[in-house]
Amino acid sequence: MKKALITGVTGQDGSYLAEHLLGLGYAVHGIVRPSSRAAAINAAGAAPASIGSEQYIRLHTGDVLDQGFMTRLITTVEPDEVYNLAAQSHVGVSFSLPSYTTQVTGQSVVHLLEIIRRTDRPIRFYQASSSEMFGNAESETQDESTPFRPASPYAAAKVFAHEAVNIYRSAYGLHASSGILFNHESPRRSDAFVTRKVTKAVAEIVAGSRTALALGNLEASRDWGYAPEYVQAMHTMLQQETSGDYVIATGESHSVTQLCELAFSLVGLDWKQHVTSTSDQFRPSEVHSLRGDARKAARVLGWTPTTRFRQLVGIMLNADLAALGISDRVKSEK
Repeated sequence: MKKALITGVTGQDGSYLAEHLLGLGYAVHGIVRPSSRAAAINAAGAAPASIGSEQYIRLHTGDVLDQGFMTRLITTVEPDEVYNLAAQSHVGVSFSLPSYTTQVTGQSVVHLLEIIRRTDRPIRFYQASSSEMFGNAESETQDESTPFRPASPYAAAKVFAHEAVNIYRSAYGLHASSGILFNHESPRRSDAFVTRKVTKAVAEIVAGSRTALALGNLEASRDWGYAPEYVQAMHTMLQQETSGDYVIATGESHSVTQLCELAFSLVGLDWKQHVTSTSDQFRPSEVHSLRGDARKAARVLGWTPTTRFRQLVGIMLNADLAALGISDRVKSEK
């Protein structure tokens, strides 16, 4: 039985990845901070040993910044694969907490790579890189060769981590791959992120518990995909004979305005009657548009997305409506 260790297992991607690996027969270990122990697995996420007698997930309480803890854990667990999904992952928050973001999102990756190097075991490593590393790229689409132009402390920390993976891969021969994932969403997405912020607000407006939604830059455009499909790409990367970098994206981009228009229209509402753009929600430095080119992933990994933007918004909105006891409100797709 293969063993996998997931940092950030309580998050959106961590819970979907845990489910995916358990379904493949892995023994899964996850790291949770003491402060998040109560939410040990994302609310709808992978249940523990009850999934099957030969399948289980074991949680370890600790912090990725604690090198002693991480060394002991990796030495004890002896994982075949390590998936590093832990990060301070909110771009806006990174402007308020730049030092913390740098440590958790960037510096901790070097600690992990060094621990893996010193174990002298054939551990395969996955790093969650981000499309935010491209910043305001000069090209309309971004692939593995597009220069990085980070526009936030979060993006800068991700670039640092990404380059560290490249260095350890070339200098020490580690099987270390980075997935440059463009935005990917689901009902498990935190409502600190704009997609879930919108779908949750629409559901609450339908329920009558609110009437308005304040957002920041409505013209920002992103490439949004479905998180469960993206974690499958993570696993596939580590099954390759050689490691590398892969852009994971849909190849389509939509603005926040389009997101609002679609989400409200699915329940028969006019978004303009409820949404406002307020200056206090703008970031100090804005990334205007991102759209990924995932042709390498299709060619090498055989990975292509199947859930498109309209389906994604519908899935999220239905989940938020259901959480409020509302069903059959989303209009059927034509």
